Amino acid sequence: MNPDDQAAPRDTILIRVTGPDGPGITTDLLSLLSNAGADVQDMEQVVVRRQLTLGLAITVPAGRDLVKEVLLFGYERGLEMNFEVVDATPTRHAERLVVTALAPELKPADLSVVTGAIATSGGNIDRIHRLSRFPVWSYEFLVEGAQGDKLRTDLIEVAADRRIDIAVQPHGLSRRSTRMIVMDVDSTLIRNEVIDLLAAEAGHEARSAELTAAAMAGEIDFETSLRQRVRLLAGQPEGIIEAAIVHMSLTRGARTFARTLKRLGYKVAIISGGFTHFTDHLAQRFKFDHAYANVLEIRDGRLTGEVVGDVIDAEAKARLLRQLAYIEGVPLEQIVAVGDGANDLPMLTAAGLGIAFNAKPVLAESADATVNVPYLDAILFMLGVTREEVEAADASTTPLSAERPLSKLLP
Repeated sequence: MNPDDQAAPRDTILIRVTGPDGPGITTDLLSLLSNAGADVQDMEQVVVRRQLTLGLAITVPAGRDLVKEVLLFGYERGLEMNFEVVDATPTRHAERLVVTALAPELKPADLSVVTGAIATSGGNIDRIHRLSRFPVWSYEFLVEGAQGDKLRTDLIEVAADRRIDIAVQPHGLSRRSTRMIVMDVDSTLIRNEVIDLLAAEAGHEARSAELTAAAMAGEIDFETSLRQRVRLLAGQPEGIIEAAIVHMSLTRGARTFARTLKRLGYKVAIISGGFTHFTDHLAQRFKFDHAYANVLEIRDGRLTGEVVGDVIDAEAKARLLRQLAYIEGVPLEQIVAVGDGANDLPMLTAAGLGIAFNAKPVLAESADATVNVPYLDAILFMLGVTREEVEAADASTTPLSAERPLSKLLP
């Protein structure tokens, strides 16, 4: 490079490279530009189905013609090269939001209404990234300049109309450094309500299920409902607890979800309105960091029909989440909470991101995001984890089916 070129005026040129991807393309092109005295001001690359799209904003000394050299480079590699002189002012990114859309199937019409809502909110899509094709389809959109409230309102309507699960999150350090997941257990990590399993062993399944449904829908106070259901167990032998544990059934994707979170370095906690015998079993099985639940009172080998101490209700769940944040030194905005019932709402509200999983309407209407597909591991995509990353993490182990009841998984 001629030293006089450094002081000469420089043009800013956008080079767009498209064509079949292959090893060394970016390296060789950058070497060519370096030898020609060019400086790279910006660069982005994406590969879709092994087809490369590469954009470079470069500056070159005025009067230096790189076109022939770059065109020859492209010709030798079967690439199309386009050039455009652009403004030298660096692009300043406006406030960014991440929109995640997932569903069993995402057709062009579905994606069209999502991107249309982004556009009408004043947003511009900077980047689109497919996260998964199994067990659901999911895409992540990086959006700039959108009116956040309008975007969320419009996407809520889209989600309801197209039956798509959609989340809108700030694109910032907090999202990229999420460090803890706090989950409900009943109808979230497992498909059962443990109090109903106990009631079934005691012969009071129907009445217990009625009280459970009313509590989850927010129709009656959770603590009152729980105490009424526990009283149905008075006088039963404590052996019904182990019998009920055998009948717990994991939510589909639960093992993948838990295993992937631990491999990614997340702290994982479960907070349940159920009972410690069940949460302790699950925490040991999945190596969770924390587990909280109610304690059943047992005397002389029989359940008394009471719980020991205060009941873990909605406010207690939120209080425990804040306590966990303090214990682990994790800011609240770096915590994701997952639940399904009305008693999970304060916990989801306290977290940086609250996800309603196959939730009752009272929770789904208030949560930051909803997931209505029956796969717990779909929540990973809301966190920006790709299916390829999940599969890579699983490559070294043999997964066990989440379809089987826990009785098949016991040592």
